[in-house]
Amino acid sequence: MSEQVIGPKSEVVFHFSIKLEDGSAADSTKVHNKPAKLFMGDGSLTDNFEKCLLGLKTGQSKSFDLRPEDAFGQPNPDNIYYLDRSKFGADTPAKVGSIIAFTQPDGTELPGLVREVAGDSVTVDFNHPLAGQPVTFEVDILEVKN
Repeated sequence: MSEQVIGPKSEVVFHFSIKLEDGSAADSTKVHNKPAKLFMGDGSLTDNFEKCLLGLKTGQSKSFDLRPEDAFGQPNPDNIYYLDRSKFGADTPAKVGSIIAFTQPDGTELPGLVREVAGDSVTVDFNHPLAGQPVTFEVDILEVKN
């Protein structure tokens, strides 16, 4: 049986960890021992994360250091909104540090982080929590199907 190499259309089962500069884990599939499953090109990972996987084989482990632009991007000031405090209620209080899911016009939910509460104005950041941060992306390839 030939070794399966990850290509642009592969189905990949893998464990991953995303670590911050200080070495702390931001995310890891190993915590609950539930590997991730990915169809390359399906949009669930950014192009840069997918490029890290191309060419790896079943059984391989690798670590990649990614700049913010190659990982979760830089924070976009257009993703910071100032909302009226009246939009928040008892079930979703406007508290700094709270992550609240906001329903978009198309029905999808988008998580926002409450950054500041000043008077009747609530600042909500819809950038990815890891935006602007360099990360280390560690992968263990468990299975590749082409």
